[in-house]
Amino acid sequence: MQIQGSAAIAANPLSSSPARTGLSREKFAEWREYLSELDWVPDLGVDIGSPTWFRGLVTLTALCGFAISALPDFGPIAGHRAEPLSGYRADQARSQMIAPLAYGSDTGIRMAATDAVRPLAESPERPSIELVATLGRGDSLRRVLQRAGVASDEAAQANDLISRAVPLGDIKPGTKIDVILGRRPAKNQARPLDQLAFRARFDLNLEILRDSAGLKLNRKPILVDDTPLRIRGTVGSSLYRSARAAGAPADAVQKYLQVIGSKLSVSRDIRATDEFDIILSYRRAETGEVEVGDLIYAGLDRGGKPQAQMLKWQSGGRTNWFEASGVGQSSGELARPTNGRITSGYGMRRHPILRYKRMHSGLDFGGGYGAPIYAVTDGTVTYAGRKGGFGNYVKLRHSGGLASGYAHMSRIAVSNGRQVRRGQIIGYIGSTGLSTGPHLHYELYRGGRAINPQSVKFVERAQLGGRELRRFKGELQKLQQVAPGAALAPLKSASVQSEPEREINRLNKPLKS
Repeated sequence: MQIQGSAAIAANPLSSSPARTGLSREKFAEWREYLSELDWVPDLGVDIGSPTWFRGLVTLTALCGFAISALPDFGPIAGHRAEPLSGYRADQARSQMIAPLAYGSDTGIRMAATDAVRPLAESPERPSIELVATLGRGDSLRRVLQRAGVASDEAAQANDLISRAVPLGDIKPGTKIDVILGRRPAKNQARPLDQLAFRARFDLNLEILRDSAGLKLNRKPILVDDTPLRIRGTVGSSLYRSARAAGAPADAVQKYLQVIGSKLSVSRDIRATDEFDIILSYRRAETGEVEVGDLIYAGLDRGGKPQAQMLKWQSGGRTNWFEASGVGQSSGELARPTNGRITSGYGMRRHPILRYKRMHSGLDFGGGYGAPIYAVTDGTVTYAGRKGGFGNYVKLRHSGGLASGYAHMSRIAVSNGRQVRRGQIIGYIGSTGLSTGPHLHYELYRGGRAINPQSVKFVERAQLGGRELRRFKGELQKLQQVAPGAALAPLKSASVQSEPEREINRLNKPLKS
């Protein structure tokens, strides 16, 4: 029976497959149970050195190695190598580079030379040259043009044309002159003057152009508004700071305080509620330039009533400050003629050189050689030159029948007929004439007779009258009618005033019946 069963099995081998399939399922179930119980993410910080820990370390190492091996390759991709440029192509490429800018040169495709370029025997000249010349202090217009390259004959012609329009002395130093020189007929000749233009005065532009007949001068007047600039405000805690905050220039405020101080005490008589009134000469051109002048009116109001009204006025060849009533500002005592001390007084003395007694009709002041000598008050130079024993001598005529003399100068700083102001330098201490050393001999005359200079202490007050007083009051009234800030109103250009009406603007006008 056993043999028969074995033979039956051998005769049919497929009859054992169910048993093998059951065994495979059992093994699969065992492995699945084992894998489910397996810790796939072991904590490498726990049970260090255990089989589980080593298994986790090996797994981590295998994963990292796989990730590193899967990294892509970042090597550069080999590109095409450009062939070097040569000839005009290299010039074109170089002209478009930024490197030449570091050396101050130009760049651009137009600079590159091409095959069409042919060398020239000589470089061509520019058809014209534009330049700007500046008139320096003490320089002449003719020399400035010659230095700019204008031929001497044309510079003289331009100088003559300009002198007919304005006095050359009125052209201020620093004036910019635009010059255009044309093409010269030959290289050994100067370029012709084609055009010249500059601002001759605040209200005038001059232009010289070349036409078929030669050089021609054109005058171009500039519209100028000379409305004075009036600035008003409350004194407050500080008159100076309030005036500056209102827009008055610093030098104008200082002059205002000086003028008002001759009428009132700035520290005692002026209150915080008072109103200051400042008027400056002011000019503005239609081209936009502004010229701020000197103080011409200084006023102070309290409760709407004027406390001081001072107007700058020229009378008898002298400029002074006058009150509204026409009384001039007071002038102080005579100034010292020099800073040295008095070494010899007025009166009889023994002359140090002549060795006998005679009248010393003045004062001697000591001082170093070359020390300045000042005018003791405003006046006119009636004599300036050499005068016998006085050496270099200057005599001034003052108002009120007074005159002053200054002797033994080393150098004279004024000329005969010139107007001088109090404190102005008229010469320098020296030892010319009958003198034993550097000093100043100072004399004072009244009615042509020498008097003791130390006896004169006077205050002069000018008084206007008649027609001049009426003109003074008219100017004062005119200034008081100027509105504050009127000089800053928009200026209507002359070109706008004279602009012709366009045809299209007439379409909106009604037709006349």
